[in-house]
Amino acid sequence: MPSKDIKQPKNLKISDIGEKKLIKRLLSRSRALQPNSPFFDDFYFKSLSDDAALIDLDDKYLVVTADLILESAHLPQDMSPKEKGMKVVTVNVSDLAAMGAKPIGFILSLGLPGDLPLDEFDEIMDGVLYSCQNYEIGLTGGDTNQSDELILSGTGLGVVDKKKVLMKDGASPGDVVAVTGPLGVAAAGFEFLLSPPPVKEVLKKNLKPSTLKLIKKHAIEPQARLNEGIMLADTGAVTSATDITDGLASEVGELVSASENGVGITLYETLIPIIPEVEEVAHALNKDPLDFALYYGEDFELLLTVEKDDFSHLKDQFGLYEVGVVTSSGKMEIVNKDGKTNLLESKGYQHFK
Repeated sequence: MPSKDIKQPKNLKISDIGEKKLIKRLLSRSRALQPNSPFFDDFYFKSLSDDAALIDLDDKYLVVTADLILESAHLPQDMSPKEKGMKVVTVNVSDLAAMGAKPIGFILSLGLPGDLPLDEFDEIMDGVLYSCQNYEIGLTGGDTNQSDELILSGTGLGVVDKKKVLMKDGASPGDVVAVTGPLGVAAAGFEFLLSPPPVKEVLKKNLKPSTLKLIKKHAIEPQARLNEGIMLADTGAVTSATDITDGLASEVGELVSASENGVGITLYETLIPIIPEVEEVAHALNKDPLDFALYYGEDFELLLTVEKDDFSHLKDQFGLYEVGVVTSSGKMEIVNKDGKTNLLESKGYQHFK
């Protein structure tokens, strides 16, 4: 039953509030119902709203994350069974990377249609095992059950030194806001893959073959920035971090809302790394390429705030792109190409919306 002190309209549906508010609601109830549990301290609850949960292991944290993939919602028809298996590992490893954690185990639960061909099942598992090998993480267990559609539910386990863990909270005014790679590439790929057949045929004729190959690969075969996450955590210069799964604007909002010192973030449109291939796709669809970078997600790059004095050498070492600055305004803002500052809405892809 809802807590008595929570006032809400009757007959409210989860689609009325969306994924992020739904998670915050769950965390609030968890804290209220388990305030004196010997297993859960304030830091534990704090970590639940991060990319993964942290469990105390003396001088280290056990890092635990989980992601659920539904074929109907997350997997374009163009994806092969192997690519579907690869993705369920990648999305979990990306959350570990955002915490600076080294993977130690992967658990996979499968919902399988009864008429799924055995060869297709084998290919899915080939993809899972391929990605596990790529990220040096062992498949350590799981479960299977019958379902109406393919469901891939992964749980990633990692470890990180307590002094090195990266979290969404921690940015300070003056820090540089940076990303580990170009943005909007996967969005461009999904725009192509999910287009109606007539539109897709037009795009095939108008886009360069190299552009099509690049954007489809980024959408279908995303790569987690695992090595970068672990090595950046080792530097001690990263003050906060998350991975970009729901769009740059949404993830910037996560860093701002997680902060306990009222920081804001200002982005600069001219600094956001958008490659020519993304601009080519956006132009063909009569869309703004900046929207691909800000609001679509699925890039699996890391969003970081870095101490200003350390950014220059980290930029060269890791190929970071500076995209903005942490401020004391408490606001999310973006400076456009004309130098005008506008409020930036914290929106992006959300389930249930």
